[in-house]
Amino acid sequence: MLVLVINCGSSSVKFQVVDADDGKALAGGKIERVGEEKTHADAIREVLDATSAHAVGAVGHRVVHGGERFHDATRIDDDVIAAIEACVPLAPLHNPANLAGIRAARAALPDVPHVAVFDTAFHARMPRRARTYAIDPALAEAHGIRRYGFHGTSHEYVAREAARFLGEDLADLRIVTLHLGNGASACAVELGGSVETSMGMTPLEGLVMGTRSGDLDPGAVLALARALGPDEADRVLNRESGLAGLSGAGNDLRDIQDRAEAGDDRARLAIQVFSHRCRKYIGAYAAAMGGLDAVVLTGGIGENSAEMRRRILQRLELLGIRLDEHANQDAKVDHEHPVADVSEGRARVRVLVVATNEERMIAEKAAAVAAGAKQVLQPGPIPIAISARHIHLDRAGMDVLFGKGAELTPYKPLSQPGQFAAEERCAIVGPRGRIERVRVLGPLRGACQVEISRTDEFKLGVDAPVRPSGKVQGSAPITLEGPNGTLHLSEGLICAWRHIHMT
Repeated sequence: MLVLVINCGSSSVKFQVVDADDGKALAGGKIERVGEEKTHADAIREVLDATSAHAVGAVGHRVVHGGERFHDATRIDDDVIAAIEACVPLAPLHNPANLAGIRAARAALPDVPHVAVFDTAFHARMPRRARTYAIDPALAEAHGIRRYGFHGTSHEYVAREAARFLGEDLADLRIVTLHLGNGASACAVELGGSVETSMGMTPLEGLVMGTRSGDLDPGAVLALARALGPDEADRVLNRESGLAGLSGAGNDLRDIQDRAEAGDDRARLAIQVFSHRCRKYIGAYAAAMGGLDAVVLTGGIGENSAEMRRRILQRLELLGIRLDEHANQDAKVDHEHPVADVSEGRARVRVLVVATNEERMIAEKAAAVAAGAKQVLQPGPIPIAISARHIHLDRAGMDVLFGKGAELTPYKPLSQPGQFAAEERCAIVGPRGRIERVRVLGPLRGACQVEISRTDEFKLGVDAPVRPSGKVQGSAPITLEGPNGTLHLSEGLICAWRHIHMT
């Protein structure tokens, strides 16, 4: 399916015709001076004239803010337009322009499906602990104050491309993605989705950006608001801060680097603050995920500045990151060759430069929504079993807890062939409490694993990562007590990713 992708800003409209099946861009361009010499409707007419040779099956619209409601790409109707309009206070510079483009395009192409693809959607399922600010929940709900995150389409695309390059399932990887351009953000990707991101309620939070400050003490914001007034403080933090504010040389990193090489101290400081903030987020997100498999750099700076990549990634050897200086210097990526590995061969964590392609991602999502479900499964009964907390032991763990050479005694068979619930039970002991008589499942495995529920976490006083069964590397520590002894596990405690066993 051919998809017309529209990215409608306040002063310009970018567009591409993309073949959603292979990602090829067949046409594209940019209409400028919108709002001055022409309306958004005029711009959309120019877009349609430029793409008239292509019979598009859907139109995909980039929408910056989807608020609480939109977790996925959504077919646009009047109700969806009203919901996007309700998000205007959360993105006053972006959503009005997005809506203007949607209305103009729907009027011009009324018989073609129009689909909204939201920058916030990839982050919509972040855990509560990651999306919640530490203020009264009633106050937060009343004013829509929570962390939404942005650049989601880019983070999702480059994480997917990294997994494809590495030959791994994205759900099995822990990745930090850095989208570095005039706008910049970091994202922690685990279990195939965003579990943390640096931008918050607005795109002002997080990394240092071209003209935005990034993280700033709320007290400093209040001080600026008192001194300058709220509107002027808003303008300064969004348009006169970041690299531009620090360097005094504008927001183009190339100009700042030239001035730094010439000895300009402000330019040097701007580069140092930018790279330090990125490095800090990589370390924080590795800790939040309990480990790291890959770091991905994208965006104008991430894809093109070997020097900034080197500065960001230095001193991260403790995480298993080792940059190959020659590969980094030579790295070139584009849509035909989207991935370059710039890590040393012996490095445990892969460092990848990936060319982002938000238009392709929008086209794929729009095509999927426009096409609808290809297969409808007939309803039928599916037995559901709740796998309560349980323990898997290896040979060494069995010897410690139940005695040298002890074997598990089958109690009841499980639905999986060859597996069983055993008569043997242990206590799970955490820093805060303990849970008695937890059943062991057999047969013995290659590594010990303890699976608990979220409510068990609070009783035990632990923070267990959500993982597929068997993925225990970098998971939480726990202690087991059996009739013959005590076993201290340095890792192995997880909350099992919900799953279904099918016959």
